[in-house]
Amino acid sequence: MSWQYFKREEFACPHCGDNRMEDSFIDSLDHLRAEYGLPLVVNSGYRCPVHNQEVSTTGPNGPHTTGRAVDFKVDRGNAFTLLVLAVRSGKFNGIGVNQYGASRFLHLDALDPVTHPRPNLWSYP
Repeated sequence: MSWQYFKREEFACPHCGDNRMEDSFIDSLDHLRAEYGLPLVVNSGYRCPVHNQEVSTTGPNGPHTTGRAVDFKVDRGNAFTLLVLAVRSGKFNGIGVNQYGASRFLHLDALDPVTHPRPNLWSYP
């Protein structure tokens, strides 16, 4: 499958190269990118359970291990614009905002709320 703005390789796990991103989720990201009108750099896409355990408090079963989560490098006003577009799209039920320090990003996911209960919108400490 191909997308206008993304390549599957952008979402591969940096630890092992595995890539279990769901096509339908990348479709949603591609539509969001079209609305946003600016490039989006993938900071983190798919993470294998081992890598997620190493880099996240969510352990080996966190959102990035599902193939339906991504972090985009984006900051300040652009982060707010992307957040508004993501909410309006109705395709993402998990949105995390980190706009502190050098690693500024916006997390988006579309997870099953039964298997991954959590707030729909949050900020990272």
